Amino acid sequence: MSIWIKICANTSLADAQLAAAAGADAVGFVFAPSPRRVTPEAVAEIVPHLPAGLEKIGVFVDAAFSEIAAAVATAGLTGVQLHFNAPPVLPAQLRQRFGTRLRILGVVHFDAAARERVTAIARDENVDALLVDSRTAGAVGGTGQTYDWGAAARSIFGPAGQVKMIAAGGLTPENVAEAIAALRPWGVDVVSGVEAAPGRKDAERVRDFIARARAARSEPGPDSLRS
Repeated sequence: MSIWIKICANTSLADAQLAAAAGADAVGFVFAPSPRRVTPEAVAEIVPHLPAGLEKIGVFVDAAFSEIAAAVATAGLTGVQLHFNAPPVLPAQLRQRFGTRLRILGVVHFDAAARERVTAIARDENVDALLVDSRTAGAVGGTGQTYDWGAAARSIFGPAGQVKMIAAGGLTPENVAEAIAALRPWGVDVVSGVEAAPGRKDAERVRDFIARARAARSEPGPDSLRS
């Protein structure tokens, strides 16, 4: 199977449709303080116009179960990305409420302690995949900065075992093939690398990113997400 690709931080129907038409597997919507922030009500106007098979994933930072559950119901999301150090009970609560139809992505920011956090999250049967991102002092995502792929491959991507690993953080059309070769991830996620400006996608870069990511996976990919 080809690599799983998410085009994240969409703020308009046109950008989400662009990602779908270019062959993305998922689109993301940010429900946290950011230049790319959207509301559940705005996403509810977008989702009905997207392909049924396209995953619609909400990105949450420091959000409580009630806020996430309300956004899933209002916006018609098919997945959530817990882009913070979520308490272990949260994925279980979401699974109990929405069942296996909701994709639950955990997130780890790559640093010296990342392996310990990956190991802990990988044990959680309620987490479908784990996204590895970079961060700065002022932003937990969409930073446009990469991390050390060689170190990440040795410490967390290779030893992660059965958990599906998604590479993020500073990916662009120019470097996505290199990242895939180094990390061999199950999926990739991009924000700033395909933007014309924060919250506005560049059509050519979106198409180029997806084409290069697909071409970089020269062997059969891992199994799809749990359905």
